[in-house]
Formats: sequence, C-alpha cells, structure tokens
Amino acid sequence: MRYITAGESHGEALIAIIEGLPSNLFIDVEFINNELKRRQGGYGRGGRMAIEKDEVHILSGVRHGKTIGAPLTLEIINRDYTNWKDKEIPPITRPRPGHADLAGAIKYNQRDIRNILERSSARETAARVAIGSVAKLLLKELNVSVKSKVLEIGGAKTEEEWIKVIEEAKAKGDTLGGIIEIVIEGVPIGLGSHTQWDRKLDALLSYHIMSVQAIKGVEFGLGFEAAKRPGSLVHDEIYYEGDKGFYRKTNNAGGIEGGISNGSPIVIRAAMKPIPTLLKPLTSIDINTKEEVKAAYERSDVTAVEAAACVLEAVCAWVIADESLKKFGGDSIEELKRNYISYLEYVRNF
Repeated sequence: MRYITAGESHGEALIAIIEGLPSNLFIDVEFINNELKRRQGGYGRGGRMAIEKDEVHILSGVRHGKTIGAPLTLEIINRDYTNWKDKEIPPITRPRPGHADLAGAIKYNQRDIRNILERSSARETAARVAIGSVAKLLLKELNVSVKSKVLEIGGAKTEEEWIKVIEEAKAKGDTLGGIIEIVIEGVPIGLGSHTQWDRKLDALLSYHIMSVQAIKGVEFGLGFEAAKRPGSLVHDEIYYEGDKGFYRKTNNAGGIEGGISNGSPIVIRAAMKPIPTLLKPLTSIDINTKEEVKAAYERSDVTAVEAAACVLEAVCAWVIADESLKKFGGDSIEELKRNYISYLEYVRNF
C-alpha cells in the first residue's frame, strides 16, 4: 500500500489518498471520526481545536460502505479556512527556532515564511490519523490492536502532575514535550525481514514515527537501557509448550529481533519535543532586514503530547497493515484472512 496527503493548515481541506487497499473492507466512518476527535483532545491544546470539528468525507474507493479495490480518497474540511480566505495576511519574516521556517524558506526560496509553515504544520497529522484509522480497520480483521499511553509530559509522570506543569508553562508563555509509548498486540512472527536494511520492521516503524512533526527520538523494548546491561540481562530467553508454541517470559527486545516480529507485543517509546511556537518568542533574525528580532507567534498549543499519541498509533498501524499485506497478500479481505489463518496454522505446527 501507499498513501499521499495534500493540503495546508489554513487551506480549504486536507486530502489523503490510499492506494492498494484490498476490496470488501468495511470503512467505519464513525470510527474514523472518533479517532480524529481523539487527536483534537488533551489538556494543553490551543484555540484552533475550538474551531475545528474534524470529520472525514469519502470521495472515492467505497461503495455501500466497503472498499472496491480502487484508490480511497479521504477529505477533511478545515473550518478555519472561512476565517482566513478573505483576510489580508502580512508576510511572516521572523522564523521560529525549532520549526521548518528558516530552512524551508531558504530551500524553496520563499520570502513569506507562511508558504512553509502552512504545510509543515502539525495540522497535516489529521490526514494521517484518518489514514491510520483505515489501517486499524484492516488490522482489526487480523485481531491486531495498536494502543498508546502518555508516560511523561514536561518530565512529569502522572496526570495530576501534567496539569500542574502545563499550567506553569502556560503562565510563562512556554511549551512542553513528552514521552509516548505505543504497544502493538497480536502481530504474528514473521513481519519484516533481515535480508535488506529497508525491509527491517523496526527500521520501517522508526521511519514513520520520526516523520511525525516534533518527534525527536524512538526506542524499542529496553531501548537505550539495553546499552547499560550485560547480554544476560537483555536478551529474551526462548521457551516452548505444546499449546503455546514458542514464547518468551520477557520482552526486552520490544517484539522485534533482527528486523522481524517475534510474536511478542511490539513496544515502542517516542520522544516529542516542545512545540516551537512560544507565546513569549525566542530570539531570531528577520530574513529580510537581518536584524535581531523575536520569532513570529502563531496560535498554538502549550502541549500536544496526548494528540501526538493518537498520531503515532496511526502511523504504526499503517506500517503493520502494509507489512501484513506484503506478507499474506490478497486482493480482497476474504483472501487476506484465508492466507493469514493458513500462516498461523503453519507457525503453530513449526
């Protein structure tokens, strides 16, 4: 499968096109809209979320609620577009540290940084949540689930502490990042491959996770902690029972060995940096005058870690769904499931 997104933060709409979906997959629009609603939630979100009510509109690829094997086109209207379309908007010339503003303006020869920030905005992740929701619907057919939880916000590790540190940051005109854990359960042995660098499952997951705005780090299982321990306290010993087959009592590898899923839950943690748009902006340089200035301010969030968790679920679901189709094949859901069930039987009897 493959997908592409289009649209700007304050343009008319976001568009996503998915190619390669098998036919007869039921597209649960209510489920997709609930996932989009999740992305808009979380303590510390800004004023944009009060304007938007993200809902998906299917433009192609579905008849009578099910995919037909053709490209699936999804549209999410930007409600804020009506507030912007007739406005005289002055150019932005003061790049924000930590954002794509300066590098993007130089790369694409743009003297108005809005031409960069409109597309680099995390608003684009609404389209990817819609795409990931479709992937989740496919994975549901294979009894695979993708879930997340926030471990830290601004260094705080409990929900009560999160509210406190978010309010403190808000009062200072500052922003916060955090740490998110993703757990994927039900993945059988055998997704991904050791045979080429670009077929390793952990590499593919890392690639997609790092493509999400503001994500700066990723680890699997023990992650960096594994570097501090001897091998005897890192590697997951292998056991076998007739009713269970091969299994592990620990999961330090995070469900992937040698680039291949090993049947244990896939456990990933990602680090999200603080949002670059600060109410009390950092020092920057005007790209035209070259004078020292304070960076531009765009309406933004204090933190969006809980929203990012939803986005990371979506991109991970996409990878697992795509690798499942590569492994098991099938032009229809029925064919895919037959192949999948046959493979599980093979694994049980290995």
